[in-house]
Amino acid sequence: MEILKGRTNPTIDRQLALKDAIELLSGKWKIVILKSLYLHGTMRFKDVMETSAGITPKVLSKELQQLEENLLITRTVNNTKPVSVSYALTDHASKTLPVINALIEFGLIHRKKIKSK
Repeated sequence: MEILKGRTNPTIDRQLALKDAIELLSGKWKIVILKSLYLHGTMRFKDVMETSAGITPKVLSKELQQLEENLLITRTVNNTKPVSVSYALTDHASKTLPVINALIEFGLIHRKKIKSK
């Protein structure tokens, strides 16, 4: 990172922050999973899968693991028979809600514009 007078370059910092955010939320399913957890609260694997129509169990497992590694969700193994696993948003994940809502609003506007074309 470029250093200017003992400080980091704010432009480069912002570019790197944007890159990090894009990587964190990239892919077809991460935002869908986060939105499902926002809407429904703590959910079991099967419930997340049902609210993310079209996702395969393998892909869902991978996406959940990545979201957990990035501190956006927690994974809890429940002491039930059979054992069940539930997922919930972290407090840190609440910072993504305005971004997700902005993307939804843009998507709605964009769809309307394309349909009227």
